[in-house]
Amino acid sequence: MSVGILLITHEGIGNAMLHVATRLLRKLPLVAEAFEVPFDADADALLPQASAALRRVDGGHGVLVLTDLYGASPSNIAAQLARLGTPVRRVSALNLSMLLRVMNYADLELDELPAVATAGARNGVILDDA
Repeated sequence: MSVGILLITHEGIGNAMLHVATRLLRKLPLVAEAFEVPFDADADALLPQASAALRRVDGGHGVLVLTDLYGASPSNIAAQLARLGTPVRRVSALNLSMLLRVMNYADLELDELPAVATAGARNGVILDDA
């Protein structure tokens, strides 16, 4: 069993990230799902659906929840999920490097993955000297 990954994002982001990660890695080593939040949605009304998504990816070792924007509706939903009983760790500012790095460290425990995710987020490279 391993940690599950749940992307909670604004619509159009989470599924695109998983699609690209799957194309690059061919098969994701961790169970992952995207829960996309419509822009006009009531975050409280979406909590049961988000909770169901959390349960689907939980393989018994907890869930790393990656959100796109801290303080926005997806992040607020993630905060509510963290209080429901399943072991959850949350990281915001989701990007593709972060997701790929987490997938490449699939053997780590839930408590170790947030640091791995944030290290992936900091791997930017300046391409021009200007």
